[in-house]
Amino acid sequence: MVLLPLVGAGLTLAAAGRTWVQRAVSMTVLTGMLATAGVLLWAADTLGPQVMHVGGWLPEEGIILVVDRLSAIMIIVSTTVTMAVLAYSIGQGASSFDDESDGHAPLPVFHPTLLVLAAGVTTTFISGDLFHIYVGFEMLLAASFVLLTLGGTAERVRAGTTYVFVSLLSSMIFLAAIGMVYAATGTVNLALLSQRLGDISPGTAALLQLMLLVGFAVKAAVFPMSGWLPDSYPTAPAPVTAVFAGLLTKVGIYAMIRTQTLLFPGGRFEDLLLWAALLTMLVGILGAIAQDDIKRMLSFTLVSHIGYMLFGIALGSTHGLGAAIFYVAHHILIQTTLFLVVGLVERVGGSSDSTRLGDLARIAPVVGILFFVPAMNLAGIPPFSGFLGKVGLLQAGVADGGWLALTVVVGSVANSLLTLYAVAKVWGRAFWSENARGLTGQGPLRGGYHEALGAGVLVPTTALVLVGVGLTVVAGPLFEITTRAAVDLMLRTPYLEAVLGAGAML
Repeated sequence: MVLLPLVGAGLTLAAAGRTWVQRAVSMTVLTGMLATAGVLLWAADTLGPQVMHVGGWLPEEGIILVVDRLSAIMIIVSTTVTMAVLAYSIGQGASSFDDESDGHAPLPVFHPTLLVLAAGVTTTFISGDLFHIYVGFEMLLAASFVLLTLGGTAERVRAGTTYVFVSLLSSMIFLAAIGMVYAATGTVNLALLSQRLGDISPGTAALLQLMLLVGFAVKAAVFPMSGWLPDSYPTAPAPVTAVFAGLLTKVGIYAMIRTQTLLFPGGRFEDLLLWAALLTMLVGILGAIAQDDIKRMLSFTLVSHIGYMLFGIALGSTHGLGAAIFYVAHHILIQTTLFLVVGLVERVGGSSDSTRLGDLARIAPVVGILFFVPAMNLAGIPPFSGFLGKVGLLQAGVADGGWLALTVVVGSVANSLLTLYAVAKVWGRAFWSENARGLTGQGPLRGGYHEALGAGVLVPTTALVLVGVGLTVVAGPLFEITTRAAVDLMLRTPYLEAVLGAGAML
């Protein structure tokens, strides 16, 4: 799962200038990753967590790779959206990183960098020790730095500078936390840490937990550490923005789930996480409804919906955690889809500013449908998966019964209604209002509407919309898998026995 994209990155870099080779290698690699992830999900669900001792070293001495239900689900969803983004970028034909009217081929570094990003994301999901998780973070961040500034425009470099600064700051916090964990316990292996952290003083354990939470919260854009995201993502090209919005913050959420359940299961900082979830929801969505630019609006909704996932983690219950995992999978798909659709809007209308658009429902009805379906899903309109995931979280909050949990339940409902208002405002302005500029279908690509919306960009976007709808169809079986994943996470025993062996648990 890690070697495939890294080898593919090397091959695509060697094939610079031969675009068809890069495309073939990239698609083959991602298809292989998706097939492997499917097999691993079956194995993890039926046989238990799958473990690899790299180089044959013991957990105390070497790198351990672990795939359980949570890891496998995350890999499948992340690889699916990466494939869709890659297909979209291929389908553009013209460069998505410079003036799209120049007819140039995409920059040769795009394919190897995207594959390195995929390798970093996968490394984070399957790592069995904190330092290797850190390595995965740095791999994906280094690749994201390149992708964010492709084309070298002043706006992208400025946004990239902010993103680099914040990412390096969070990495420094995470690395400092890893050093403190090793100093206190003598290991960074997650399974061993779950046993040794109970032997250190409660104050030291609380400090280590808080350091890790802060580092992951910055990466996940949890309030008040979320101000960097709306200024960083919208400047990038549509495929880059889509993969960023879908994946990068969820890597931080995954790290929170893994460490909170495996290393710190006692419920410490539960109230702090609930407050962070509530404020992330409300501040994010208030920012969203104030935006005219569709990309910025979606970036703020991205922040607000991180609050739902944090809510499930903070509840510390099997039901809450299972619903949070389901919601993570849902949100990766839907957020990626919406940013790809906004790329179509830009190709037709020449802008993502809703005040400069209008009448797109008549000019490009296909784009209208492709926007409407995931937008309603994001807002949680039944029977879509967004509604089902939110209901699961709300039920878990009500079952908790605490006043703070119930307050977050109320905030969750308000956030969902305000999300509907935000997307409805964009829908009304961009697709149904009178077109003040006299738009005739002439987007940034010469040749008009039909050329701008060729099959190369419509097919992957439509496919991802259908996958999002399909998530509703398979919601029952998926909820069962995420619930089983949550049960194992809360028990911890299946993970520990798979890594350390049953004898080590006696």
